[in-house]
Amino acid sequence: MKKLLLAVALLIATITNAQKGSILLGGNVGFASEKIGDNKIEGFEFSPKVGYQFTNHWTAGVEGSIQNYKESGSAREEAYKIGAFARYSTPLSDLFSFYTDLGVGYQDTTLNNAKGMYANLTPALFINMKKGFGLNFSIGGVYYDNLSGKGTPREERIGFDFGKNFNVGISKNFGL
Repeated sequence: MKKLLLAVALLIATITNAQKGSILLGGNVGFASEKIGDNKIEGFEFSPKVGYQFTNHWTAGVEGSIQNYKESGSAREEAYKIGAFARYSTPLSDLFSFYTDLGVGYQDTTLNNAKGMYANLTPALFINMKKGFGLNFSIGGVYYDNLSGKGTPREERIGFDFGKNFNVGISKNFGL
């Protein structure tokens, strides 16, 4: 099961470069597992996006995320995100395009019923394979989020995670 989830995560990443008037559909699927001593953490995430490319460079849309994770000896936790994204893409050649996504929105987690906001900026590369199908590559970005819940102090994080993660995906744009 873990190998299947890893394969899906490597095949499906983000939506990308399209043409003016196109609808973009896509998202991420991910699985993570970490073991330190006797402590084990496992997590699964599904993050769909839907957008409309209103110029040859700019796309706007909605994004969401459902996360499910469990730490040894703890109950399973869930987290949700819903927000908007803006994408700027520019072709480097017929084969390559560069794009950057800016996402902002609301997040909610079952852990202490915490709620808050998030923002992220992620640059990526698109390789056009054929007829709107392509591969997407990203290696991290910059993010900010905050959470506050009942009985817990407010958490605020700012991060720079270039090189700490690697996403490879496949995408398709649909013209109207």
